[in-house]
Amino acid sequence: MTTERRTPLSRSRRPTIKDVAEAAGVSRSTVSRALTGRGYAASDVRERVMRVAAELGYVPDVMARTLKQQVSRSVGVLVSDLRNPFYAELAAGASREARQRGYTMVLADTSLSAEAEREAAEALVALRVAGVVVTPNSSAVSTYLASHHIPVVEVDRQFTAGSTDGVVVGNRVGARTATAHLVGLGHRRIALFIDETDWTTGYERYQGYLEALGAGDIKVDPGLVVSSGWDVADSRRRALDMLRGPDRPTAVFAANNVLAEGVWRSIRELGLRVPDDISLVAFDDAPWMSMVSPMVTTVSQDTFGLGATAIRRLDERIGMPEADSVTTVLTVQLVARESTASPPII
Repeated sequence: MTTERRTPLSRSRRPTIKDVAEAAGVSRSTVSRALTGRGYAASDVRERVMRVAAELGYVPDVMARTLKQQVSRSVGVLVSDLRNPFYAELAAGASREARQRGYTMVLADTSLSAEAEREAAEALVALRVAGVVVTPNSSAVSTYLASHHIPVVEVDRQFTAGSTDGVVVGNRVGARTATAHLVGLGHRRIALFIDETDWTTGYERYQGYLEALGAGDIKVDPGLVVSSGWDVADSRRRALDMLRGPDRPTAVFAANNVLAEGVWRSIRELGLRVPDDISLVAFDDAPWMSMVSPMVTTVSQDTFGLGATAIRRLDERIGMPEADSVTTVLTVQLVARESTASPPII
């Protein structure tokens, strides 16, 4: 009968592959084969090595393995604002897909800051990640990563289409459908709350809004197009100013879930009723929209699938670095609920 004795390691020292090998009575190469599954190791030896590794608290040094093999199994995901449920859901989709494909995901929240985005990109280069998925603030991050030969997929919006892969949704179609829904109900004064019109998301949603008004023979009123910032508070303030006026719109199309929340709060604050006094339709089906009463009509996109598709595209790009760039467009759909109706009769 053989009795195995474990020599306690110093609490200040991380267990190494050498420690596992000595405790298990095998060579370091055998430990490596047993833990990675690459190469032969007898089943009883494999079980013993894994048991010893668990007892010692051994964690493989991924960076050392990457340097040795010149192959990284880590990917970076840079998102704009994890407080926004849209980006949190996108990151969740990316995380599950990365895990299924054997990648470790490094997540960073750039908070819409160019400086934070640059610092995160530099850190990912230092970590030697295999590739990066990013919701970019500009073309700078994709250009920087490409200069270090790191594959990039721009998701949700694109700044370097034609030279970098992208995964986006049908923004123009979705905005046109949402606005046309209001036009079809009889609305003529339809306000647009939008964060920006320089990025592909904002620009395409603005264009969809204009197209629907044009199709309904409605003249565009610049006073009804509101650039309402990046957060709920800004959207709420701008909505309060507009809806207090004597010639307020009868409907609002909010171009994302954050702006929709700001508009919703302002409507309630002013004592107006949805949809009796004003109709509301949003882009992005955030969870709160189906929990409030009346429930909010929205353009729904598969945000989880957006993140997962971006990782799949990145994995393909890592495998075929010289292939032509590809932009994948996911479909959206209008979910009609209770927040839209015909305009009030005055």
